[in-house]
Amino acid sequence: MRATNMNNTILKTQCLVGLMLAVALLCTSSAFAAAPGITGPNFNLQAAAAYITQPDGSSVYTWGYGCVGTPTGYAPKLNATPFCNAMQIPGPTLIVTEGQSVSVTLTNNLPKGAGNTSILFPGFNVANSCSAAPVVGLQGLLTCEAAPGSTVTYTFTASSPGTRAYYSGTQGDLQVEMGLYGAIIVLPASVPAACTTGYLPSQNAAAQAAWGEKDFRLAASAYDHDRSCYDREYLFQFSEMDPSIHKQAELQVNAIATCVPASNPVPCPTSLNVPTEPYHPAFYMINGRSMPDDMDPNYASQYPHQPYNGDPHMHPGELTLLRIIGQGRWQHPFHEHGNHVRILARDGNLIQSASNSEDLAGPLLFTTTTTPGMAMDGIFYWTAKGLNWDAYAHNPDSKDPSAKLPCIADANGYNTGAPSAINYFEWCQDHNKPLQVAPFGDVAGGGPATLPDPNIFTNGPWYGGSPYLGPDATVRATGSTGTTPPSGTVANSPTSEAGFAFMWHSHNEREITTNNVFPGGMLMMMLVDSREYVIDETN
Repeated sequence: MRATNMNNTILKTQCLVGLMLAVALLCTSSAFAAAPGITGPNFNLQAAAAYITQPDGSSVYTWGYGCVGTPTGYAPKLNATPFCNAMQIPGPTLIVTEGQSVSVTLTNNLPKGAGNTSILFPGFNVANSCSAAPVVGLQGLLTCEAAPGSTVTYTFTASSPGTRAYYSGTQGDLQVEMGLYGAIIVLPASVPAACTTGYLPSQNAAAQAAWGEKDFRLAASAYDHDRSCYDREYLFQFSEMDPSIHKQAELQVNAIATCVPASNPVPCPTSLNVPTEPYHPAFYMINGRSMPDDMDPNYASQYPHQPYNGDPHMHPGELTLLRIIGQGRWQHPFHEHGNHVRILARDGNLIQSASNSEDLAGPLLFTTTTTPGMAMDGIFYWTAKGLNWDAYAHNPDSKDPSAKLPCIADANGYNTGAPSAINYFEWCQDHNKPLQVAPFGDVAGGGPATLPDPNIFTNGPWYGGSPYLGPDATVRATGSTGTTPPSGTVANSPTSEAGFAFMWHSHNEREITTNNVFPGGMLMMMLVDSREYVIDETN
């Protein structure tokens, strides 16, 4: 590569990094996700049209599922006022319990000319007689359909736990693209005893209680299996959008609505004829939002038709359940920085060992790639094990006495004896092992890691200015002589929080843009805090 081209490349990279930091500064430390939705077992939905927003200022005409009237309940219990509008992207997350008889009534309120619509519930045995109550509808190619202005009711038993997709079964190339999709979460009928008495769950629950954290889980386990216990959870639905298709649909809907037969030289159109190929998506979304909108709170008033966010936040050692669904038409290879994801199940099917059902056999995935309509449940955690340096900055040269916290290893090598300790779940082999001993190089070469540019590694003012966890982390890392970076800069954190931030993003480079501009699309930040920082998911 010529020197001029290399310099241009470096300059562009620096600009992108600076832009990434500027966008990250928009995030608030209270915008955490959880897995919000509406509770059943009876749901009253409709398909309708509205507009959703993109970070580039676009207002995109879409269709989506929403609520008719007020839902019977919301979960988890949030302090924020939840809502379920008449249309949202993705559709309302339906939360039921294993064994329940579920009823979903769908009203077709799509614009004139859109034709019939429906819902598919893959993985469930849905009542399929269109002529008998409570189904009543028109038999379509895949399921019973609701004609314009009419309703159809689907009934099924929530036969097994897990996360699954639901979406339109009518002209899917258009209706799913327009936004008719959502998630259904089936909670296990019983929680294994190990989830309240086992090693990780009981220890982490004690730590959360010691620091005054609330429990925002939908359940204590994802499945009827003691290896599916978890401490917190997040739902991510990945989808893409081709705005040209949406614009064509909008123009044709308006043409049908405004055509006056008496003054029109040709017969007025009565149905849509929207081409869906060639397909050129420009917007890539997590839970209906693109970066940085996906890091604003759930139920934020500025997104009336996009109520769910995506911004995982956790403490070291916590088992975090990721509920992941690929919606739309493309595969979405999503990469969770910091660790692999241990897959529990796909499409609600627990992956168990053929020789011993007590053992799970799901793979560890570097990238959780979803195909259209596929769902998976997996466990992610981060502990700092293997860094080969002390993540809590117990530097022997530090003049901060509070830095000298004990680390008493349990049978697994972690500090779990005192749940109220700042360094709860510290990997004790790295205790008192300062970064300065070998500040460069990877672990195999005797060093801890090559630290990245802080603008890449951090999330704006949330970051403490040092690679360490906990309050006063920068001071502990450098002693009393100064801070890194200098105090008062935008990258120096509030004194109440200092930790690690990892970008979670699509590994398809196009999908981390919004209308071809980086950063955007399927990108968010995963935040790791030490225990004294209370993670508040009330919104």
